[in-house]
Amino acid sequence: MRIHILGICGTFMGGLAQILKESGHVISGSDVQFYPPMSDYLKNFDIEMIEGYRVENLPDADLYIIGNALSRGNDSVEHILSNSLPFKSGPEMLGEILKEKKVLAVSGTHGKTTTSYMLTHILLKQGRDVGFLVGGISNNITGSASLGSDKTFVIEADEYDSAFFDKRSKFIHYSPSTIVINNMEFDHADIFNNLDDIKRQFHHLIKIIPSDGNIIYFGDDKNSKDLINMGVWSHEIVINNGAIKADYLNKVLVYKEKRYSLNELPLIGEHNFKNYIAAVLAAKTDGIEIEDSLNSLKSFNGVKRRMEFKGNFDGIEIYDDFAHHPTAIELSSDALRLKYPTKKILGLIELGSNTMASGSHGLSLVGAVQSLNHSIWLDHNDVLKDADNILQFNNGEDFISSAINLISDYDVVVLMTNKDSQKILKPIINSLEKK
Repeated sequence: MRIHILGICGTFMGGLAQILKESGHVISGSDVQFYPPMSDYLKNFDIEMIEGYRVENLPDADLYIIGNALSRGNDSVEHILSNSLPFKSGPEMLGEILKEKKVLAVSGTHGKTTTSYMLTHILLKQGRDVGFLVGGISNNITGSASLGSDKTFVIEADEYDSAFFDKRSKFIHYSPSTIVINNMEFDHADIFNNLDDIKRQFHHLIKIIPSDGNIIYFGDDKNSKDLINMGVWSHEIVINNGAIKADYLNKVLVYKEKRYSLNELPLIGEHNFKNYIAAVLAAKTDGIEIEDSLNSLKSFNGVKRRMEFKGNFDGIEIYDDFAHHPTAIELSSDALRLKYPTKKILGLIELGSNTMASGSHGLSLVGAVQSLNHSIWLDHNDVLKDADNILQFNNGEDFISSAINLISDYDVVVLMTNKDSQKILKPIINSLEKK
């Protein structure tokens, strides 16, 4: 089948393109612009790429897959609709492929990408040719997707909507047998009105987990517990319910009275400790013993832009982090403070996500950086204008200039943004290298 993907340069759609190519289809794709690393990634799979959505450039295809970044008014979309051409959303297309797989899905507001890659890493280290589709880029695994020959498939299960014509969350299409719920908070203010809307989508997902399937969640996460109380029909694997305990302070997992140390695992922060535990328990549902999972994770080097160490520049340690939510900002800040208890830490924070930029989180954003010595905020919409004693800018140029002026007074600097971090980090690092 010849399939054309509209919006192919997103991480999900690019990964889907690879899986469809591996499945034997002829794949092409359109997007507004193509840039590395995704453009190089797609070229490696001999996928034709067409810049823009002009109708005259839209190739003939047996099926068109429309990404969730496109909407009515797009020239190609209007042409497809006017001519009754066959189309689907990306999640729906992937869901059809996954009907032949045993799906292990990782969901939650925070930690999806890291936990998904941890789980994939465990299974690959055990010699399993598992399929996977995960956002972001692992420091261990080449590429963000693979069909795999193994029956098991690992997917990062995003609650974002599927397409302009399908407002269900993406994960509804994947029909998982095991679902990890890392945590649950309000996010995606552009499509959800409140946390209850998000819980409703998760509830729909739980309704389709088979009775012999598994739901892995943290019993001390109130919102996750509230979700479970709405109804559950599958096997519950509850962390911190008595039989399974997570000792964050001592980095110990207690599973049915047996203690497992996580002290040798490389990633820092309580959030990564939780990610480790979720991945290990998910792997156990697929036949991997806890000891084997923990041994595998000793070689897991994390995910790019998840508290990624960029280097030491003129004596200053610089980190790049994808923090997109007040809780994520707080967890990253606390992890750095734990690692550098006596050093001066500067936070550079861009309110990049739709939810933070809208002001939905209010001044709780400022409270999330109490572990840091100082912070500078790139606040495009002035949502923090009423906050006291913070350095705040609404344009990138002034933000970067201020960071360059202040940076030499600090030992550690962390940039937190879910947008293009290089636009900010590159000039800052260049200024340090010139000293």
